[in-house]
Amino acid sequence: MSIPATVRKGALGAKPSLRLRKAAISLTPAAVRRVQQLVPPPTLPEEKSKFLKIGVKTKGCSGLQYALDYTDKKLKFDEVVNQDGVTVLIDSKALLTILGSEMDYVEDPLASQFVFTNPNVKESCGCGMSFMI
Repeated sequence: MSIPATVRKGALGAKPSLRLRKAAISLTPAAVRRVQQLVPPPTLPEEKSKFLKIGVKTKGCSGLQYALDYTDKKLKFDEVVNQDGVTVLIDSKALLTILGSEMDYVEDPLASQFVFTNPNVKESCGCGMSFMI
């Protein structure tokens, strides 16, 4: 019996090989420090862990805007990003929108905020608060 060339070994019952995959989002050292300040680890054993959750909402001039919220539970399809001792959740509905992004924390005399560098953005508004994919 010959096997067609288009069938891969994995389809014939061979063990799949595990590959490391890149995180959905990366955090700069400044962002890691700020997340650690905002979401400290629980001090008592009965306390639940809290997480910072990144999402995207339909809002602003260009259509989409980042949304950061606190949560104490991971939903079934949320993506978990662990980096340098912090855990950030990504809303499953926002995952494809922010895939490959970098999250930074910037302080200047007028504002302190998280700033996202997103390679998927095609257009953003003048103030930089909203974007379009």
